[in-house]
Amino acid sequence: MGCGAVSKPAGSDAAKSSPAPEAKPDAAETKPPTAEEAKAAEEQARKLLKELLDEKKCGPILIRLSWHDAGTWNATDRTGGAHACMRHQTGECKFSANNGLEIARGLLQPICDQVQGRMSVADLWSLAAVVAVEAMGGPVVPWRPGRRDAGPEEQVAEGRHPAAEGDAGHLREIFGRMGCTDKEIVALSGAHSVGRCRKERSGYEGAWTDDPQKFDNSYFKKLMEVHESGKPAEGQLMLPSDLALMNDPVFADQVRAYAESQETFFTDFAAAFSKLQEFGMGQE
Repeated sequence: MGCGAVSKPAGSDAAKSSPAPEAKPDAAETKPPTAEEAKAAEEQARKLLKELLDEKKCGPILIRLSWHDAGTWNATDRTGGAHACMRHQTGECKFSANNGLEIARGLLQPICDQVQGRMSVADLWSLAAVVAVEAMGGPVVPWRPGRRDAGPEEQVAEGRHPAAEGDAGHLREIFGRMGCTDKEIVALSGAHSVGRCRKERSGYEGAWTDDPQKFDNSYFKKLMEVHESGKPAEGQLMLPSDLALMNDPVFADQVRAYAESQETFFTDFAAAFSKLQEFGMGQE
């Protein structure tokens, strides 16, 4: 399936988008694109995504969209994963964890329209996050096409994403369901180096770092500072699930390693994020 329409945005964000059209039923399966067509679509999408990121500074929310799409994966029963289920008008798009992501879908819709038939929605969402990470100074994340857009009947129940109030045991339960290691849990948490929480979406307000548009290892440095001082800087925050990393000896050792070496963090994040984005690929 190629890119199609997404549900209409219902919120607002620093990165504004025009309302996306109402979701349409998926078209019948068509002949998959050739390797040449798929490559051309990727190149076109990358160019358009870079232009979007330059104009809207929307990298953090694009990363979150891809993260929450793939983060429904269950390695045991092989349900969920990166299948763009949030494009449907009911179900996953209504999860409380996905509040505000209609903005990201709306921002990507014009690009989706231009590569329709040559790239799936799920592939575009994942590619958008990869391009965003690199555009904000982060590592080059390995990426390949092949994600299938799922129908509405394949959506999963709410509760598969990490809770902001979760402790170390909760994080291991959520990420373990997907097949992630302790090191991958901490590496993926480093995506909090960019973006911010908004009260109207999560109940929390503030950014994790000094520059929410710069992808680096500052999240881990800030996390250690807050753990030691007991209080974040004005206008910033650390969620209970962030602080849980410092309250677990295994997680804490990994936090310190990433605070000391951005190169190590970038290497591990690129591998872990690529793995996350491919959850659900080829499970048919």
